[in-house]
Amino acid sequence: MAYDKFTILTSSAVPMPIENVDTDQIIPARFLKATKREGFGDNLFRDWRYNGDDTPKQDFVLNNPTYSGSILVGGHNFGSGSSREHAAWAIYDYGFRCVVSSFFADIFKGNALNIGILPVQVSPEFLDKIFTAIEADPKAELTIDLPAQTITIVATGESESFAINGYKKHNMLNGFDDIDYLQAMKAEINEFAEKSLY
Repeated sequence: MAYDKFTILTSSAVPMPIENVDTDQIIPARFLKATKREGFGDNLFRDWRYNGDDTPKQDFVLNNPTYSGSILVGGHNFGSGSSREHAAWAIYDYGFRCVVSSFFADIFKGNALNIGILPVQVSPEFLDKIFTAIEADPKAELTIDLPAQTITIVATGESESFAINGYKKHNMLNGFDDIDYLQAMKAEINEFAEKSLY
């Protein structure tokens, strides 16, 4: 499988209420030399996380031990900019399985779904509620239910539905990338091919 199956995820979240986070901020261009997916997490938000001398910037959220979890909550228009799939790789490699925002750039959204990150788009009002819940309790949990397509703030029970392409949902539930999907249909493909010969 390309990645772990995604069904229901309950986790605390890392809040990043910054709008227009682009892919060059997620993973700077100078770190795009590798062709494998591993190792990009070390440089996730590199220029925001570290000073020029490689010391951590204490005021950046990923350097704050108060916050943790496998859900990243971003501001409006997350993943804009270039089409580099390395941005999604860096987020996944760091350990995030879900990104929540009130709007995603289309290319980033597709890249995320292709490697096992679930982009959950919510209304601006619900996003504000999430940030408020995390501000009140840094350990506040969210439940992402992919089969039901809902996101819930556990402490309050408030919930909202989110949309996802049916094909991508199927792949996420099974841990498939596009190649895995075709491999899973191998028997059907072979059967069709044999029938087509006669």
